[in-house]
Amino acid sequence: MKQMKVKENLTDVIWDKVLALFLIIAAFITVAPFIYVVAGSFSTEKELTERAFFLIPHTISFNAYKYIVQTGEIFRGLKNSIILTIIGTFSSLFFTSTFAYPLSKVHFKGRNLILNLVIVTMLFSGGLIPTFLVVKHLGLYNHFAALILLGAISPFNMIIMKGFFAGIPNELEEAAIIDGYSDLGVFVKIFLPLSKPVLASIGLFCAVGYWNDYFSAMIYLSDSYKETVQIVLRRIVLLASGGDQINNSLFDFDMFGAPPDKAVKMASTMVATIPILCVYPFLQKYFAKGVMVGAVKG
Repeated sequence: MKQMKVKENLTDVIWDKVLALFLIIAAFITVAPFIYVVAGSFSTEKELTERAFFLIPHTISFNAYKYIVQTGEIFRGLKNSIILTIIGTFSSLFFTSTFAYPLSKVHFKGRNLILNLVIVTMLFSGGLIPTFLVVKHLGLYNHFAALILLGAISPFNMIIMKGFFAGIPNELEEAAIIDGYSDLGVFVKIFLPLSKPVLASIGLFCAVGYWNDYFSAMIYLSDSYKETVQIVLRRIVLLASGGDQINNSLFDFDMFGAPPDKAVKMASTMVATIPILCVYPFLQKYFAKGVMVGAVKG
């Protein structure tokens, strides 16, 4: 029996081609600046001066990365940022999930009052100076704990996770209770395994937030050995913008000499960006499901 082929309308075919072309152009516009930063980090001063925009450098130089490596500060910042991001992300997931789970239960007394208080925190904050005074009086100043606890619970993420927990059928919880599970056992054995998409999505948002946060680290950390990669990157950018020349005698550069300030900025940006980009492939399969949380189900 011959399969019947659906004849496509000419208008639909043209529209699909136009849409595909538009998406390709939009993707290129989005990716091109990142490729330019990559290419610029390997470029020489002559090329950066003569060419306003390029995606492939004519001459490749690793001097900008040699400068970053031999200064050593960027790797200390990377280590601190990795530690802060890992601990902060798991802490945020722990506090957010344990806070959202009881609020997802209709029979929980005081549920609406607590939700209203949470919503108030989304609209109003204590302010920078009162928060700084609280952190200092609690003895958290110049400790990673200050950065971790300040971002431990996001009201928005908590509400999203609460909605996901509320969407899990009650029959699963009832069956687990019949099997002898406690409330904690139901949460750990039933709800958390079913919540991998939302946990991955919120975990990714938290990780990116901790990694990119430099203002809190600048305010609450005074020890240079505890500086995150964003603080180190900020210092490198400010020094490069100040017009200070890099001393060739202190570094092992090749025939192209000291790297230009612009190349150092781009190389620093790449070193600070690549680690967090490596997280996306591991969470991609869960992230695609997690972004649909809150969508209308038919």
